[in-house]
Amino acid sequence: MSTTLTIAKREFRSNFDSPLAYVVICLGLIALGFVFFYLNGGFWQADRASLAQLFAQAPRGLSFLVIPVVTMRLLAEERRSGTLEMLITLPVKDHEVILGKFLGAWGLVLVLIAATTLYPIMMFVTPWHLGALDSGPVISGYIGLVLYSAAAVAIGLLISALTESQVIAFFITFMLLLFLHFIGAASDNAPPAVRDVLAFISFDTRLAPFARGMVSTRDVVFFLSIAVGCLMAAFRALERRKWA
Repeated sequence: MSTTLTIAKREFRSNFDSPLAYVVICLGLIALGFVFFYLNGGFWQADRASLAQLFAQAPRGLSFLVIPVVTMRLLAEERRSGTLEMLITLPVKDHEVILGKFLGAWGLVLVLIAATTLYPIMMFVTPWHLGALDSGPVISGYIGLVLYSAAAVAIGLLISALTESQVIAFFITFMLLLFLHFIGAASDNAPPAVRDVLAFISFDTRLAPFARGMVSTRDVVFFLSIAVGCLMAAFRALERRKWA
C-alpha cells in the first residue's frame, strides 16, 4: 500500500509542477460558473434556491474538458517517453502502478470538485445569503460527483493504458464519455428493450437521482463497478505490455 501511495503522491504532485492543474482548476471553475449562472437563464431564472443546474452540468464539464486532459498522459506518455518500462522493472507490482496512477489523477479531479463548493458557500452562507438551501440534494449531488468522477477517471486510465498517443487517448476518452452522457437522450425513439439498455448505461440518467437528493444503491454500485472493472482491465493491459 505504501508503494501505491508513493506513486499516487508523485502523480498528484506532478500535476502541480506544471501549469496543468492550475489551468484545469481555473478554467473549470470559470466554465462551470458561466454555465451555472447564465446558460438558459441559469440560476437567476430558476426562481428557487437550488444547485440542480450545477450538478447537471458539472459532470459534463469534467467529461469534456477535465478528465480527458488529466488522464491522457497517465500511461500513454509514460510508454512514449520510455519511463513506463523503467517503472515496471522496479520492485513494484503492476496493480500498485495502476492504483497509484488512478489515485493521483482522481485526487486532482476531487480538488476541482471540492473547489466548486465555493459556489454554495459564497451564495448561501457567506458573504451572500440568497435563500434557504436544502442541504440534502447538495450532499447527495456531491456524492454523485465523487462516484461519477471515479468511474470516468478509471475509463480514461484504461484508454491511456491501451495507446501510446496522448492525442488518441484524449480523443477516445472524450468521445466515449460524450457517448455515455448523451446515450440516454438518444433512447427516446428506440424500442422499449433498447431504451431500457441505453438508459441503464447512461451517465446522465444515473446522475439525475443524486441531483434530486436521492442516493440509490443501484447507482452507487453502477459507478463503482465501472471504476473497478476499468482498473482491472487497465491492469491486464499493463501486464500484457510488460510481457510483450
